[in-house]
Amino acid sequence: MSAVLPVYSRCNLMFERGEGVYLFTAGGTRYLDFASGIAVNSLGHSHPHLVSETVDQVKKLWHVSNLYQIDGLEKLAKRIVDQCFADYIFFCNSGAEAVECGLKIIRKYHDTDGNPDKFRVITFEGCFHGRTLATISAAKKDKLMAGFEPEVDGFDQVSFGDIEAVKKAITPETGGILIEPIIGEGGIKVATPEFLKALRELADKHKLLLFFDEIQCGMGRTGKFFAHQLADVKPDIVASAKGIGSGFPLGACLATKEAAKGMTPGSHGSTYAGNPLAVRVGNAVMDIMLAEGFLENVVEVGNYLKNKLDELKNTYPKTIKEVRGEGLILGIQIEGENRSFVEKLREKNLLTVPAAENIVRILPPLILEESHVDEGIKIIKSLCEELS
Repeated sequence: MSAVLPVYSRCNLMFERGEGVYLFTAGGTRYLDFASGIAVNSLGHSHPHLVSETVDQVKKLWHVSNLYQIDGLEKLAKRIVDQCFADYIFFCNSGAEAVECGLKIIRKYHDTDGNPDKFRVITFEGCFHGRTLATISAAKKDKLMAGFEPEVDGFDQVSFGDIEAVKKAITPETGGILIEPIIGEGGIKVATPEFLKALRELADKHKLLLFFDEIQCGMGRTGKFFAHQLADVKPDIVASAKGIGSGFPLGACLATKEAAKGMTPGSHGSTYAGNPLAVRVGNAVMDIMLAEGFLENVVEVGNYLKNKLDELKNTYPKTIKEVRGEGLILGIQIEGENRSFVEKLREKNLLTVPAAENIVRILPPLILEESHVDEGIKIIKSLCEELS
């Protein structure tokens, strides 16, 4: 009997090491990784710079708590806020924590303004914001909430992309709007620039805070530092994680000075967050991600991959119904059961991730090259031929 809490359905596959876009079993079998730990390993596996920086820090200092100044913390914070809308950043350990921080910012903002009743947040069908009681309540999915009722009060859900539904959902108690610019778990659904701009206008009109969850779609995955930058829309709050640490547990909540005006000493905190080791890893990731040409390469390779997937869709329309996404957060909608498709790809040594609406997510490391695309497309094509 396993001593591990049985909350995961793991496949019978274990990896010993990784190198770039590949993972290897103890027996030496190589897998092409188009999953990246579910959009986490942004720089692939065992990136030399990350290894060097991490090992050096491990030998020096891991943790001292936020009672003291942290070497490199201000540097990392400045590098990230300089790339976007934000004035402040709070470092945490995960995406769910980043969303929780953002939800607290919304409540504290309105409380500080003398409106404590403005605590409700509008969310969208198909969203996923984490596994805490508040975040599963925000998602309002039966499979997430089952056995964990009652829901945390304060969330009102509407259809993704329906601006009229958003307008109708706004009440005197509404304090914010929470949305993934590109829905991940819900099936790689891209919000249009027009919709995100309309949300910004509504937020301004009703004095709401616009909160983007970019845990999966942010950190360079679309070819922009954050996905919302594709639409040229500025939020008030953003939750980030996954790719920010490229595999090391690191998350962040970003906010404007105005949105964060209620967050004073003692209003929020986290024991491990922003410790010396996490900060060193985060800065190492930024060294690579902010280098000249890095994001441009994500755009180029992402376009190349999407075009190849479109070709497969046109060749095998009875197998692939649709190609979705931007940059290197892509999905193919399968005619049939997507989990079976993912398993068959895994048997052919290609790793992908299932999502809602029969989507097979394709989330390769951002260091992907065209030769890797060709290798992956060849595998997907061979499966399409078999299924045809």
